[in-house]
Amino acid sequence: MCGIAGRFNFRSGAPVDAAVVRGMCTLLAHRGPDGDGVFTRGDAGLGHRRLAIIDLSDAGRQPMSSADGRFWITFNGEIYNFLELRKQFETDGYRFRSHTDTEVILAAYAASGPACLEQLRGMFAFAIWDAQERSLFIARDRLGKKPLYYRLDRDGIAFASEPKAFLAEPGFEARPNLTAISQYLSYQYVPAPHSAFAGVSRLRPAHYLLVKDGAVSIERYWRLNYTPKRVVSENDACAEILHELREATRLRLISDVPLGAFLSGGVDSGTIVALMAEHGSGPVKTFSIGFDEKPYDELEYARLVARRYGTDHHEFVVRPQAVEIFPDLVWHYNEPFADSSAIPTYYLSRLTRQHVTVALNGDAGDENFAGYDRYGLGGHAARYQRLPAGLRTLIAALISPIPSSPVGAGVWPRAKRLIEAGALSAPRRYALSMMQFDPWVKADLCTPEFQRAAGFADPATLLLDEFDPNSGSDLLDGMLAADVNWYLPDALLVKVDIATMAHSLEGRSPLLDHKFMELVATLPSDMKRRGPTSKYIFKRAIRHLLPADIIDRPKKGFSVPLDHWFRNELREMTADVLLDSRAMGRGYFRTATVRRMIDEHVRSERNWHEQLWNLLMLELWHRTFIDEGQAHARAAADGSTTERDVLARVV
Repeated sequence: MCGIAGRFNFRSGAPVDAAVVRGMCTLLAHRGPDGDGVFTRGDAGLGHRRLAIIDLSDAGRQPMSSADGRFWITFNGEIYNFLELRKQFETDGYRFRSHTDTEVILAAYAASGPACLEQLRGMFAFAIWDAQERSLFIARDRLGKKPLYYRLDRDGIAFASEPKAFLAEPGFEARPNLTAISQYLSYQYVPAPHSAFAGVSRLRPAHYLLVKDGAVSIERYWRLNYTPKRVVSENDACAEILHELREATRLRLISDVPLGAFLSGGVDSGTIVALMAEHGSGPVKTFSIGFDEKPYDELEYARLVARRYGTDHHEFVVRPQAVEIFPDLVWHYNEPFADSSAIPTYYLSRLTRQHVTVALNGDAGDENFAGYDRYGLGGHAARYQRLPAGLRTLIAALISPIPSSPVGAGVWPRAKRLIEAGALSAPRRYALSMMQFDPWVKADLCTPEFQRAAGFADPATLLLDEFDPNSGSDLLDGMLAADVNWYLPDALLVKVDIATMAHSLEGRSPLLDHKFMELVATLPSDMKRRGPTSKYIFKRAIRHLLPADIIDRPKKGFSVPLDHWFRNELREMTADVLLDSRAMGRGYFRTATVRRMIDEHVRSERNWHEQLWNLLMLELWHRTFIDEGQAHARAAADGSTTERDVLARVV
């Protein structure tokens, strides 16, 4: 697990400055504290920050070249089937100089070019420079575990694991991408291929980018297919699920450094710990986070699993003083990011890194087996759709005079919104359920000037376009596909990658193994969600592994008591930041609307904690990266300033 960066001046042919590439890597030092390296040759340059996991010797240093010097690679991630691939290449006569998975990628690319991606099982983002063809190949893993950003300018292309690396480039100007910020307000994250920085894009999962002969091409090489559905008994499905998940977990235990596991109180992480215990020769090291506020605390359930498997268990309680890490959160997340569970994930990663270098987790259980409540999509909307057409027409006429719901509106405008949502198509209702600022509130919040500048398009289009070309008429498959293509890589996996790598910790996710996901995708939908029961077949498959108290209790997300914090410990800080002249001077939001949201929340008239967190993270991002960050970050370009020094200056 590492940080990568580089540049190819394919348009101008100007030499790449090694000091600039090194400066880019300095801003990624947290991703790789165990070593660094820079390779430049004329108009091409690659940089690397190393977190040593496999082959800790100097033979694993990057950038790494092929034996003949034609190919050079900088790689972030892990290839879990690299030993199997290595044997195949050795049989074909390839002589390896290291024991790394990095060199296996080089061998695969030399043999197959872009088609090598079909052979790789793991998480990855890498760039390969072909000195003979004078081409640059950049690729990202199928599900988007490892990030990769790029920017095109008049000279060529630059790429990096995180967009903050571009701050070290003399030709880069940090400006906000207003369209991306509008999307962020809707969804709490910036959806790919956009980024919050103007001129910076994110390579989407399962895509590669090739620069050759002065042209840039982007291709998709994989998609998770939900059809055709297989006819399989429940017993056989359970056996297949356990077999593939055991294999995916076993592969992720390959490491030359200590490893452990995140343990919440749910079935996903609990199952991974159980399977690790089957494979391990000693107690699994487990790590959990809790809260003083009991409705949010799940430590008692994590302890059930820890006791059952005799793990070496560690805990940490998050308290409102978490405000002390806000500057670090904003800096490390690079873009506005409003999933508040980033707070406990950040603390959990810090605790875990004190004991191990690799941590397995239960990410993607919900996206595989329909674990979120929103997948039900029954509720009032489905009941409304079943009403006679004449009655629905009458209801629509009765609610028409009611004003559309602004911020702080009473019960009738909100009831109108519920009824209007009930009249929408199921895919559009799903998209609406994913929005943190729904269209009504967002229109009341944002100034007309910002709406025009951002090009206020229908935010649902993003999800509707990817609802699923493979799902046919299956609504559940459509929702799962949309989450796999958008929410999973752009929100959930970003949260975990950034929080772990901020502490130089590698996160591994067996439930994100693409072979496992391909198996699960073709299971009938009623095996995943049966009536009100989510994860039906998964729970049946692992029932013998976990206590019934964990399997049968209602789902509880990794939530944070922000509603309480905003009424108490964070009350003054929120008002000071969101209502000061600098924030309001950006011209994004109506001051009266923001003030009304804060006041209503403090008085417990309406719960705006998610929206207030969204606005707070956006403003702190502006202050860190747009107002001040660039001038300070460029001090790293000469290689004499550490990332910690830059962070201290910025925040």
